[in-house]
Amino acid sequence: MGSGEEKVFARSCGFHSRQRWGALLQLMEKLAWLNLGKRLDHSLKGAWLRWLRGWTLLTLALTGLILIPTLTVLLSLFADERQVWEHLADTVLGLYVRNSLVMMAGVAVGVILVGSGTAWLVTMCQFWGRAWLEWMLVLPLAAPTYVLAYAYTDFLQVTGGFQIWLRRITGWGIGDYWFPNIRSLWGAILLLILALYPYVYLSARLAFQEQSVACLEVSRSLGYGPWASFRKVALPLARPGIVAGCLLALMETLNDFGTVSYFGVDTFTTGIYRTWTALGNPVAAAQLSALLLLLVLLLMTVEQFSRRRARYYRQGSKPSPTRYRLQGIRAVGAWLACGIPIGLGFVVPALILLNMTLRQGELGRRFWSYAQNSFLLSIITAAIAVSVSVVVLYGLRLQGGSPWGLRLAVQLSSLGYALPGVVIAVGVLIPLGWLDQLLSYLRQVVLQQPPGLVIGGTLTALVFGYLVRFLAVSLATVEATLLRIPPSLDEAARSLGQGSLGTLWRVHLPLMSGGILGAMLLVFVDVMKELPATMVLRPFNFDTLAVQTYRLAADERLAEAGAPALAIVLVGILPVILLNSQMARQRNLGSSGDPL
Repeated sequence: MGSGEEKVFARSCGFHSRQRWGALLQLMEKLAWLNLGKRLDHSLKGAWLRWLRGWTLLTLALTGLILIPTLTVLLSLFADERQVWEHLADTVLGLYVRNSLVMMAGVAVGVILVGSGTAWLVTMCQFWGRAWLEWMLVLPLAAPTYVLAYAYTDFLQVTGGFQIWLRRITGWGIGDYWFPNIRSLWGAILLLILALYPYVYLSARLAFQEQSVACLEVSRSLGYGPWASFRKVALPLARPGIVAGCLLALMETLNDFGTVSYFGVDTFTTGIYRTWTALGNPVAAAQLSALLLLLVLLLMTVEQFSRRRARYYRQGSKPSPTRYRLQGIRAVGAWLACGIPIGLGFVVPALILLNMTLRQGELGRRFWSYAQNSFLLSIITAAIAVSVSVVVLYGLRLQGGSPWGLRLAVQLSSLGYALPGVVIAVGVLIPLGWLDQLLSYLRQVVLQQPPGLVIGGTLTALVFGYLVRFLAVSLATVEATLLRIPPSLDEAARSLGQGSLGTLWRVHLPLMSGGILGAMLLVFVDVMKELPATMVLRPFNFDTLAVQTYRLAADERLAEAGAPALAIVLVGILPVILLNSQMARQRNLGSSGDPL
């Protein structure tokens, strides 16, 4: 519009002065920009809602896939296996229940005492060597319980190094003295405590570090010493973390197969394996497994109900507390309390395995092939587990209120950790067998090819079994990190034009890097140590270090089992150390006031 046309239009509208006409143009310009902003905001909201629906469907699809083996096990309860159950009830079912409950009680008491006690000493007390003990207490995570069983059996048996040394210094002969048998129920409980206390130690140490310093200072002002402050203040406040670590240890206790099988202890896990292999009835084995799952759910429900009215808040900043200084006999006691679990849970077994390896003299032709297979499976499973956890938990975060159905699906998808590996294998093989039959039929009809296994008996089935088994570990670690990111960052990213995917990539993932690394390392270590699921789901001629160790130990070739067992421990050391270093770095950032 030219200047002459503008004047004519202005006079027709009643604007005779240039100032009024300029004001009208500015108003029209603001209205245009406001309309454009509304359109842009509407388009962004539409894109966000479309992505929200996509994330929801993806979350449901992933959780549904992970739930298939668990649902297969649970649905087995409706199958009619009355004769098998009558036979089990008349023979060994009572023994399975009694031994399992005794093991759970013994391990629970042991891991709580050792884990929470050592966590308090290295967190709130100051003595020489505390910093070294703080990270060394995590080392038993690298050694699976069945490796400890093989090592201590070789060392403590009649022809082992310890009894030979004992007879040499006393002059006794074989049969002249009594020596406890490590291959017993109480021996299994002791080894499980030594291997599993780090679960409670890690969660309790984190809880002690995040407690308000004001509470501890008030306890000191009331005259409480280190023991009284720990028992009356710190321990009750750290209860959620301690109970969470204890539940993980109890799940591992119920899942253990290698130790109880080698020691000849009849538990639910060995009963499931025997029902499947000896009786040839996978449905009855799945029903026994469903009872184990219901037992774990009952434990979790009772714990949640017991603290339904309790609240655990941390207010204010978190400066570094003034540690109790221990000297003299107290420092020696602290060293013994922390050093004995490290020595018995890691140092002594590692030395025994090293001696067994040196006695053997060679690693064997296929040792490096077993090591490569174990490392490959651990890396692939850890990467997939973390990716699935991020997608699922971020999908829940986008829902805001997290609908109960979606939240329930995510919680149920983590129940695979409560099932023994052999049961996971049954739950994976049954649906994969149906799928293989369908694919085999399609190959015959469409491609005119001979039938055969497509998914079952492949690495895909094995990795899927690992994913169902250990997804809970990844979910718990990633969720703890994701919950620390304030929702205001999501709103800020959305106001800047970022969609859900851009917010995840540019905002959440950088802030979650520590938790993601920790989740990967935990899954890596667990896959390296997994035995029953690997034995059942692995492809033909595809062995891992865990399978080879079990085979040699079952054949009483303990000296030959030393090399693969030691390799499992050594490979597991580096992730454990990196995990502990990452936790220490995040703790230092948090205490300095920087965002985590």
